[in-house]
This record gives sequence, structure tokens and C-alpha cells, in this order.
Amino acid sequence: MTKPMVIVKKAGALPAGRELLGSLLLALRPKDWVKNGVVLAPLFFSQNVFNSLAAPRAVTALILFCLVSSSVYLLNDIRDRERDRLHPTKRLRPIASGRLSVSLALGIMLILFGAAIAGGIALSRTFTLIIVVYWLVNLLYSVGLKDTVILDVFAIAFGFVMRVVAGAVVIEVEISHWLLICTTLLALFLGFSKRRHELTLLGDGAPSHRSVLEDYSPQFLDMMIGIVTASTVMSYTLYTVSEETVRRFQTDRLLLTVPFVLFGIFRYLYLVYHKNQGGNPARELLTDSSIIVNLFLWATVTGLIIYWK
Repeated sequence: MTKPMVIVKKAGALPAGRELLGSLLLALRPKDWVKNGVVLAPLFFSQNVFNSLAAPRAVTALILFCLVSSSVYLLNDIRDRERDRLHPTKRLRPIASGRLSVSLALGIMLILFGAAIAGGIALSRTFTLIIVVYWLVNLLYSVGLKDTVILDVFAIAFGFVMRVVAGAVVIEVEISHWLLICTTLLALFLGFSKRRHELTLLGDGAPSHRSVLEDYSPQFLDMMIGIVTASTVMSYTLYTVSEETVRRFQTDRLLLTVPFVLFGIFRYLYLVYHKNQGGNPARELLTDSSIIVNLFLWATVTGLIIYWK
């Protein structure tokens, strides 16, 4: 009689462990790690992709940013668990739904942040400082900036800029002003699009989930999106034909990549305004076939232009 009882207990414990592991993995949001891909932008545009010293350092920086970003996701989910329960989709998140305890999530958050710091020290002190600043800005975002109109989106954009700066620091290359400008504007575009999606999705209940949404309106967000859309396209176009760019790559053919940028932004606007999507840029990047193909073509054409001599 004892053996069957032991077997039943073991059989039941394994699925429970798998469920906990699955919940933890979901809380780390590995699909959102695609945002950290901008860490590799300086490596790509500095023509160091095939550099045996720079490439491994850049990839290591990417991995460390995945660790610290997952730490931030856990921080946000812990603090927002009550408000997330009012959201039609975020209520299913592991912490909000109760499938992952707050104490365990807090412990994993500290472990991930500590691991990122330890890895950063091995790479560069400056890179480590960037990781700390990135985490602190996200802490400020979680405790107050997320409820401050306009500054909430600027805080999101700042996170993308820090990723680019980190990618340049670890391979010791000069940071292009054009790259910082284009990254900032694109991040603002995605941030305001995200706010519009939330406002449309939640309707009258939007402020109860995110109080800052009470200070936004569709008309105001449409105006902001229009401004940053035009600015992003113009900045990228000017970058492709600037004297600095032509001198660095010894060609003006980067102008040929502008149509891909236009299509990518227009496609995203289509998803925001006609498909009621855009709340999660990483999801659109991984699931929308048009965006995936367009991004692949842009990277391929750009790579051929700046690497093929």
C-alpha cells in the first residue's frame, strides 16, 4: 500500500514543478528579449560583425541585458499585480494570477540583477554603470514615472538608448549621433503607439489599470504619433545621405534602404489603427509576417551595402 502512495506523490510533484518552471519562464518574458537586439546595432553599423574580439563581447552584452531586463519585468509585475488583475490580458500573467508567488519572484529578480552586474564587471566598468542606471531608471518608472504623462514614454525611450550606448561601450566604438537620434525617435513612436493601444483596448476602464491614461486622449496620441513618425523617417533618410555616413561607408547607397523603413513604420501604423494591435512591439515583431520579412530584407540589403566592398 505504501509504494502506490509514493508513486502517486512523485507523479503529482513533477507536473507541479513543471508548472512552476513554466510560470517563472513566462514571467521572465523571453519573447520581449527581442527588444535587446538593439544592443547589437553598434556592432552591425561599425562593420565589426565578423570581428572575432568585438562580436563575442557584443553578444555577451546582449545576454546580460536580457538578464537585467527580465529582472525589471519581474519588478514591474510585482508592483503592478493589483492593477494587472483589472487588465483583460495582463491578468493572466503569472504573478497577477497567483501562479507565481511574490517572494519567489522577488528572489529571482535579485539573482538576475546580481548576475548581470557580475557579468558586466567582467566586461567593462562603464557597461556595468549603464546596467545600474538602466535598472534605476526602470525602478523610477515603476514607482512614479509611469504615472507621469509624456515622461512615461520618454523613460521607455531612454531604455532603448541605454541599450545602444551599452552596445557601443563594450566594443569600444564611437557612438553615432544619428544612431542615437533614430533610436530615440523610433522608441517614442513605439511608446506612444503602445499608449494608444491601451487606451483603445481598455476604454473607460483605462485609468483604473494605468492612471496616466487619464491624461492621454486618442487625439493627443495621434498628434504625438504623427510627429515622431515623420521625424523618424526624416532622420533615417538624412542619416543615409549625410556626409558622415557616406564617408564612413564610402557609398550613398544606404538611401536604398529607406523604402524598407517606410514600409515597416506604415505596417505598424496599420496594425495599431486597423487591427487594434501595437500594445507589445516584441509580439508584433515576432508574429507579423510582413514585419518579419521586411526586417530581414532591410538587414540583408543594409548588410550588403556596408559590408560588401
